[in-house]
Amino acid sequence: MTHWTEMEKDELDRQYSPSRWSHRMSADDVIKAHVKALKEGTERARGLAQTLLNVPYGEGHGEKLDVYIPRTNSLDVHLVIYLHGGYWQFLSKEESGFMVIPLVDKGVVVVAVGYDIAPKGNMDLMVSQVRRSVVSVVQQYSHISGLYLCGHSAGAHLAAMVLSTDWSQYSITPQIKGAFLVSGIYDLLPILSTYVNEPLKMTEEVAVRNSPSKLVAQLKLSSSSCQIVVAVAENDSPEFRKQSEEYYKTLEVSGLSVTMEDVANTDHFSIIEQLVDGEYHLTKLLLKMMGKS
Repeated sequence: MTHWTEMEKDELDRQYSPSRWSHRMSADDVIKAHVKALKEGTERARGLAQTLLNVPYGEGHGEKLDVYIPRTNSLDVHLVIYLHGGYWQFLSKEESGFMVIPLVDKGVVVVAVGYDIAPKGNMDLMVSQVRRSVVSVVQQYSHISGLYLCGHSAGAHLAAMVLSTDWSQYSITPQIKGAFLVSGIYDLLPILSTYVNEPLKMTEEVAVRNSPSKLVAQLKLSSSSCQIVVAVAENDSPEFRKQSEEYYKTLEVSGLSVTMEDVANTDHFSIIEQLVDGEYHLTKLLLKMMGKS
């Protein structure tokens, strides 16, 4: 496959347009269906789970969390923080509770994080926000027995940036036991010249300092005991698949606890939408990681 540096802009834009690679429906329709599935799933979860909505984790208007709480008296409480996708410029925590029900049913707390998407927020701010959200969750839920991250697409990038944090600059060091990085981007340089960067306005310097692929040494220092799952869709674009494969290999070579999941019969959207189903491969894997299967 041609290296991204040698691709024409049109081809690079196509490689980084996940909706154009779905085999289920047209590009526009797959995005509409995705938003609908996430919204409906979140509404259902809000109807069935106990919730604490719009819990602040910082001073900013967009710095809020939604917490979904199981009906359990167990002291052995696991918590999953979910970071939404949307190319850092679309979606919000309001559509991020869709995967709650199978987890809450097993006694797991789910926290959906809001952050300031572009153009209001820039990449440095978003990374800072999700890091602070994790610190806030650990402070508010000090009794949890296991902290896990799950992120999709841009959210997988942000989750990987959380794993790569130098926590000495923060009041605490979160002990993250596991992370699910689903169809993510780990090297931001290829998207600098694509349509994705238009609202983000990243320079090369910003892209480099916010690329998890360049921060593996820090991840090893901060998150060496974290079990990491790098998941990619069968029908993700070749460039998206390469992002996951190369990040996985880099983590593996560094001696980290990482597995790669190439999920058959999924595209960039269905790979995460199916977390509404307790029988879905990735749902079962997440529950197994927490000892909840």
